[in-house]
Amino acid sequence: MREIKAAEITGSIREMCITANKILPDDLCCKINQGLENEAEELPKSIMKTISDNLVCAKELDIPVCQDTGMAVVFAEIGQEVHITEGSFENAVNEGVRQGYTDGLLRKSVVGDPLKRVNTNDNTPAVIHTRITDGDKIKFTVAPKGFGSENMSKIKMFTPSATVEDIVNFVVEVVETAGGNPCPPMVLGVGIGGDFEQCAYLAKKALCRSVSVRNPDPFYAELEETMLRKVNETNIGPQGFGGKTTALAVNIEKSATHIAGLPVAVNVGCHVTRHIVKIL
Repeated sequence: MREIKAAEITGSIREMCITANKILPDDLCCKINQGLENEAEELPKSIMKTISDNLVCAKELDIPVCQDTGMAVVFAEIGQEVHITEGSFENAVNEGVRQGYTDGLLRKSVVGDPLKRVNTNDNTPAVIHTRITDGDKIKFTVAPKGFGSENMSKIKMFTPSATVEDIVNFVVEVVETAGGNPCPPMVLGVGIGGDFEQCAYLAKKALCRSVSVRNPDPFYAELEETMLRKVNETNIGPQGFGGKTTALAVNIEKSATHIAGLPVAVNVGCHVTRHIVKIL
């Protein structure tokens, strides 16, 4: 049994929150630069250039890439041979978020009650997803999620009679309804299968996969490319002003489902779809 102190978890989450908000994954930066090269018209090209320059400036000036530093979403894969000592797991994670958003001077956007709307002033509590795995390590993925894009996300409970084309059309419909609201070019996480809540979880998890990695199942890898092509044919373009680059990537995660159902969720991410991974 390997022991990990709660304070070590707190310190890691603190640094991950700060770093994720200031530096995008390299593969996402590459997709943004590819979008810049692909645009032919002056307006979308200039917008993509501004987006690209913003990433460089954030890194050089040590500031967030976006003013909405998001609600902290934390995925934790906890090895069953790990024993967490000197504190509780969830308290350690939330303390890390509190320290990260306070010490990193990140915007605190969480309200403690959805209707009373009083800010918690430290961006806690985080949204925490835990999974028990083999081994003696903890794998953390921290994904600060802004709500300009989150608010554009949708779920639909299809029946099994729905076709692949119906699902593709639903994804395109979500994008068209969103328009420029989620600060395109977007990254789309698509969850297919499971039940109501697992489908949404899969869509969120899909946003944390590298945009340069396709689904390992060739069928779904091809479907990702089809969805991306159809979305980019909408001509919504960078920031909604038209162009070829409406989305940078579509990532699909799927799961088993009930014989009577076919849930599909689309979690919309903006061009700063932030996530960072660390293993303790």
